[in-house]
Amino acid sequence: MASLAAFLGAVVWATVRYGLAKADQTASVVGGTIAVLSLPVSLYALRASGRAEADTAVSGTPTTREWVPAATVHASLRPPVPTAPVRGRDDELALLEGLRSGGGMAVLGGAGGLGKTTLAAEAARRAQQAGASVFWIQWQDDAHRLAEDLIRVGQALDLSESRLDAARRGRAVLVDVVWDHLAAVPGWVVVIDNVDRPERVGPGRDAVAAYRGWLRPDGAGLLIVTSRDTATSTWGPQARLLNMEPLQEAAAAAVLCDAAPSAGGEEGARALAARLGGLPLALDAAGRYLATATSRYRDFTAYREALDREFGDLLGAQNPQAAADPHIARTVIRHTWDLSLDQLHADGYALARPLLHLLALLEAAPIPRCLVTPALLADATGQDVTITALDDALAGLHRYGLVQSPGTAPNATDGDGPHVGVGQVVLHPLVREVMATNLEETERAPWQNALHTHLTVAVGDAVRARRAGWPTARLLAPHLLPFLNHSTDETFAATRTTLNSLADTLREAGAFSEEHLIRRQLLDAEIRHLGPEHPDTLVSRNNLALTLRRLGRHQEAAAEHRRALTDRRRVLGPDHPHTLNSRNNLALALIDLGQYPEAADLLRRTLTYYEDVLGPDHPDTLTGRNNLALALDHLGRHQEAADLLRRTPTDSERTLGPDHPDTLASRNNLALALRHLGRHQEAADLHRRTLTDRERTLGPDHPDTLNSRNNLARALDHLGRHQEAADLHRRNLTDCQRVFGSDHPHTLTIRTNFASALHHLGRHREAADLHLQVLADFERILGPDHPNTDAVRGNLAAAEAAAARMRHGRWSRMRGRRRH
Repeated sequence: MASLAAFLGAVVWATVRYGLAKADQTASVVGGTIAVLSLPVSLYALRASGRAEADTAVSGTPTTREWVPAATVHASLRPPVPTAPVRGRDDELALLEGLRSGGGMAVLGGAGGLGKTTLAAEAARRAQQAGASVFWIQWQDDAHRLAEDLIRVGQALDLSESRLDAARRGRAVLVDVVWDHLAAVPGWVVVIDNVDRPERVGPGRDAVAAYRGWLRPDGAGLLIVTSRDTATSTWGPQARLLNMEPLQEAAAAAVLCDAAPSAGGEEGARALAARLGGLPLALDAAGRYLATATSRYRDFTAYREALDREFGDLLGAQNPQAAADPHIARTVIRHTWDLSLDQLHADGYALARPLLHLLALLEAAPIPRCLVTPALLADATGQDVTITALDDALAGLHRYGLVQSPGTAPNATDGDGPHVGVGQVVLHPLVREVMATNLEETERAPWQNALHTHLTVAVGDAVRARRAGWPTARLLAPHLLPFLNHSTDETFAATRTTLNSLADTLREAGAFSEEHLIRRQLLDAEIRHLGPEHPDTLVSRNNLALTLRRLGRHQEAAAEHRRALTDRRRVLGPDHPHTLNSRNNLALALIDLGQYPEAADLLRRTLTYYEDVLGPDHPDTLTGRNNLALALDHLGRHQEAADLLRRTPTDSERTLGPDHPDTLASRNNLALALRHLGRHQEAADLHRRTLTDRERTLGPDHPDTLNSRNNLARALDHLGRHQEAADLHRRNLTDCQRVFGSDHPHTLTIRTNFASALHHLGRHREAADLHLQVLADFERILGPDHPNTDAVRGNLAAAEAAAARMRHGRWSRMRGRRRH
């Protein structure tokens, strides 16, 4: 040190005295001289150092030269500070706060990008504010490093050196020493972040779930672990596993607004949040981009629209440093899931990556599990695929959160209600988009061909399965539509046949929204391939119109039927069966619009032709008779309707079978006519029988079943069994809102029928309020002059009058009591 001081002093003196050039020469001379003079000193110092090291070996006290480099390898145990408000995780934070008081182990599990570390950091911040001792350990895929860090935590919590010394000398087990102490000391929180390979935690080969290693649930404080491994079996029964989900739309929009407050309003933020699937990592990336002054897109809407064109540049871009640095890879959308796929491949799940690539080529919708077969993956990749290897790959993807498996598909008539046992595979939309982007263009064609072939087979299986295949048919629908756009004139016919079969099955299932999706796109494709007046195109227009009617979109349905009828008259002639079919279907649309006389006239002429040409027992004749009776019933000609319908159910049973939907429809319509004739008990019995048969053959949530339940409730109401009717209407209303939606005319009809039952129970104010709401909806959807709107108007007036009489009577009684 003295020689260094002399050298520096000489250089400074020369610089001041002679300038920089002379100083340089002086430094060379002085430096050389000092080097020679200092050699003996250096040799002495080395010998002294050797003696010091020997002394250290004896005394056990490290020198500065030893402990400083060793200490620098230890990261800080202080938790990171969240840089923005944590949105949408209130329930998880409350649960972690509750666990903190009792101790234990919580695992924040889920795929990369879900914000596990962010949630843990916020939980740590809150724990610090509450006075807890908080420690943060970054898992380095090194059990020895984890052991060192947990020992440091124990020492910070006053773990005695004597206990550690006992472990060093083999008189105690180190991991037990540390955890015995943590079990005895309350008031701490330890976060171990990114434990994606829990099998490496150690010590030894025990699984984490054995609770003999460095991760245990028996501490007096709270251990929080973040991991991509979501398997309950990994963490054991005593760990509280919190499977992270994407953020809900409102919370996700708030994240964007926090990051880029000048990028637009809440509506634009919500739309972008939905486009990003509520994935926190993507929200953070988008927010940082939008907050950068030099970015090309500076508002939520522009960025969302640009994603469709430039996804690979905006969110799917590669980072050249990601391959070498896993910490960088975790922060980049394009690479974060590659870490899990690399890990799965290293663990022997070689099919996981190609399987995820294949699933990503399907649409952003649940995939039926029955489609994911070894044959499909083998045809796509050219590899040998066994059922065991495929199941293992799918299980691995599920374990790391790259696919979800809700396990059941929606009931064929219900998107959100009761479920039936059809497995599903679901990809987060951004996982799907990134994996599809990563697939080389040259690989796509054989993969898509394999998908097309196997989707076609799956449709055939679902159609042949009849009712058992309905849930699968619903799941298949969105995945088939893209193949219309890729069809050539040579392949279009086969694709059209497949889609028509699927659409017919969806109609039988009552899945009208999915049916409409197919009918609409199929018509557009036929116009392109066949022309607007081709007979097959006209069939598709007719089918689309029928679907619109089933959806309650009556004006659109009537317009499409009128156009189909005009085209069929011109192309096929007025007496062609397809033309007559269009006339019949237009009449039904007119009934829905309340145009009963015009509908009855069309139906009478059609029925006459059917009877003369097709005969009295032809299915079209029976349908025509049923429809004419329906129109007459709406016109108030109930006896004529009943006479026309009396033999129709019997004829339908003989011709079509007792459980055919048309047979059940004719029985339902006969019961309606009987009710209108005042024969309420007969009507109720027939409605009950029809309801039972529809529940058995179609299921409890099929639209026809819901219609029968409504009709039975009305019959009970007319029999004076008002409470039974109200209870049945209440149940039916809930189901209809779920199946049809709140604005479907069927749902509105059931709401007003429920209100009428309340009115008959003497609950006039409730009834009037409900009628008032329904009236506004009917005026908006069907128009102010529709017969159903007029009927609700009358029901509202009756309920208001009864409510007024009840108020007046109550007031009169109160006045009478005051006089006495």
